[in-house]
Amino acid sequence: MAQRIDFQTDPSRYRHWRVEYDGEIANLYMDVDENGGLFDGYQLKLNSYDLGVDIELADVVQRMRFEHPEVKVVIMQSGKEKVFCSGANIRMLAGAAHAHKVNFCKFTNETRNTFEAAEADSGQKYICAVKGACAGGGYELALACNYIMLTDDSSSSVALPEVPLLAVLPGTGGLTRVTDKRKVRRDRADIFCSIEEGIKGKRARDWNLVDEVIPNAKFDDTVQERAKEFVAASGKASGLKGVELTPIDRTFGDDGSVTYSLVEVTLDRDAGKATILIKGPDGDAPADMAAMQAEGASTYMLRLARELDDAILHLRLNERQLGLMVFTTQGDPEKVLAHEAVLLADKDNWLANEILAYWKRVLKRVDMTSRSLVALVEHGSCYAGVLAELLWSVDRSYMMEGEFDGDNRPLATVTLSESNFGTFPMSNDLTRLQTRFLGTPEDVVALKDRIGEPMEAEAADEAGLVTMILDDIDWDDEVRIFLEERASFSPDAMTGMEANLRFAGPETMETRIFGRLTAWQNWIFQRPNAVGEDGALRRYGTGKRGDYNMERV
Repeated sequence: MAQRIDFQTDPSRYRHWRVEYDGEIANLYMDVDENGGLFDGYQLKLNSYDLGVDIELADVVQRMRFEHPEVKVVIMQSGKEKVFCSGANIRMLAGAAHAHKVNFCKFTNETRNTFEAAEADSGQKYICAVKGACAGGGYELALACNYIMLTDDSSSSVALPEVPLLAVLPGTGGLTRVTDKRKVRRDRADIFCSIEEGIKGKRARDWNLVDEVIPNAKFDDTVQERAKEFVAASGKASGLKGVELTPIDRTFGDDGSVTYSLVEVTLDRDAGKATILIKGPDGDAPADMAAMQAEGASTYMLRLARELDDAILHLRLNERQLGLMVFTTQGDPEKVLAHEAVLLADKDNWLANEILAYWKRVLKRVDMTSRSLVALVEHGSCYAGVLAELLWSVDRSYMMEGEFDGDNRPLATVTLSESNFGTFPMSNDLTRLQTRFLGTPEDVVALKDRIGEPMEAEAADEAGLVTMILDDIDWDDEVRIFLEERASFSPDAMTGMEANLRFAGPETMETRIFGRLTAWQNWIFQRPNAVGEDGALRRYGTGKRGDYNMERV
């Protein structure tokens, strides 16, 4: 069996990052252990990275928000001399399976989006302090920061050399952030992305590739001064105390199943299917946010978000042959709403804000998952509030109608809450309901009048909240036929179709980044010019350039 990739870690196990906390400033050092690769066959030289390095970074960013809310500025910097980061490890990319490369890029995108949004979502501003070569994925780390500072010396530069060196594209939104975020002029961007050596000093600033260039002798002091200025200008409250993100409770079965405290993942390999059961609260809602903070990481809303997030990532990377994800829920919808209501009633509380922002990211993770997604609204389910969002993340939803013989569970319902109308926007900056009813926005307005109403099958169907309602006679056959049909289709065609259909509405920088990853990078990663025996990735470091088929598409 292939090595299972574990997305859970903690600071005691970091091999590639370290953090030094200085009150409201955190100094984050990238110091990659070159012998600490996730797989055999390559060394992570020159602060290059693989998925293991990024798993640690994702953990750092998450803990920064929950365990260290006192932090207002994070300085990302290198722990090595004369190199900031040389990007994704080329040997790793050359040897990795295609699906691993694409899922690696997707996870790194999600991680960069998280710290890029930390200033707006959490009042934590990321400064990137670049000393030495900052190339490829290294510059993409910088691009996702809120402010980039570059030292002015003979060895420090920023570069996106993937096209000339490797015959691939920057996989973590580099091209898009250069034009959309940094707003670099197109002809200058064309030069920048076509040269191997990158751009240094004053030109990097003049082209808006960085925000500030500082003489080397003054660089370290200026970075700290700038951080203090940003702290002073921050509107974030001071003196906040965090909650510890204790280890997630989970066990792995011999058959590949995963059991958490609130999530159960079961696999049917013959059917190409993974079923994710989400459980409702196992206790009453805390009285207020003070009580919720006292519960810490065990509180229902945070615990469930962490477990579901881990389950999605596990299935993405470790169970790539399973093309179907089936979501089910069981529990008391009123209890789900009660737990959510504590957060919604005190949104200005730092922990309430962080938990809601985390749910926004988890739901986006579902949106971006390249599987066929279906939700089953069975009797006894708890699709209410935040959990109802899953019904509009998936490709289809089936709901039980009326009583089923021998089933004594409460009748299936869907219940809307305030959160469904703006708390969890998609990557297109619309809510899932706005995206669902793109052609009839008045339907979304009308649904606000039904907040708190437990809608049974007929009402949910009339409101357009589910795909199909089925009675006792048709349920088993209709659901079975759909799942079998879906599993029989080409996964390539399914991935393309689903990615096109899920993101109606306006384009944003985020949708463009992921759309281009799904289409162009996915395609280029399979082309012989890049990954063939004589392709650029294979020949990198040998002194020979790639042997290209020069035919354009």
